[in-house]
Amino acid sequence: MQRLAGKFALVTGGSSGIGLATAKAFVANGARVAITGRDQKRLDAAKEIIDGDLLALKCDAANLIEIDALYAAIKERFGALDVIFANAGVVESAPIEKTTEQDFDLIFNVNVKGVFFTLQKALPLLRPGSSIILNASIAPRMGRAGLSLYSASKAAVRTLARNFSSEFVSRGFRVNVVSPGSIETPVWNHLIKDPATFEATMLQVRSGIPLERLGTPEEIASVVLFLASDESSYMLGAEITVDGGITEMRTSSAFRE
Repeated sequence: MQRLAGKFALVTGGSSGIGLATAKAFVANGARVAITGRDQKRLDAAKEIIDGDLLALKCDAANLIEIDALYAAIKERFGALDVIFANAGVVESAPIEKTTEQDFDLIFNVNVKGVFFTLQKALPLLRPGSSIILNASIAPRMGRAGLSLYSASKAAVRTLARNFSSEFVSRGFRVNVVSPGSIETPVWNHLIKDPATFEATMLQVRSGIPLERLGTPEEIASVVLFLASDESSYMLGAEITVDGGITEMRTSSAFRE
């Protein structure tokens, strides 16, 4: 059974990692899908990987002009939307004394401003019964050095979901949240550039996860697919945590994401 048959979906940050896996799952379940990203090469590669009706559009989630252009293209191609997975985000790790105003603006512009206006500007296209899923994180619950800005931005995303739910329920739109833990995505290579440090960190991360491994993008995508489908029709403003047990059964104070 195709769980999204006849539906139109948008996945922001869909050219790699969780976004790409989710776009694949949406297409495999009958949806016509638009993905966004800031890197045209990655977008082109995603189109090659995904076998189905896919619209790949370059868009910076923090740029309102580009968001307007995105929805103009979606309106022309699809005419409407039924599902949004607001997945685009950035993560930076730095101690507070080394954090700059530019770091602050980057993280909050993409992770918070981007989510807010991605949903605001989508309203004219959303059909009754639409499902909106926000990608948050377990980071706000962990209290980890160096991730104060990222954690605060993801706490804001969780709060937006509750308030958007209250505003949108009368329009027939549902908003829910998926909060991943440590997932095998390219973000790790961005955060840890030294190979020796990378291997040591990965060992430390895995040792702190009750399931003793990182999650896969596909495991997050399966939860997003559930939230996008009618199977989650009685869920509103809710959060599903997918973290291998870290937040409920913490086994160490190791750096985790």
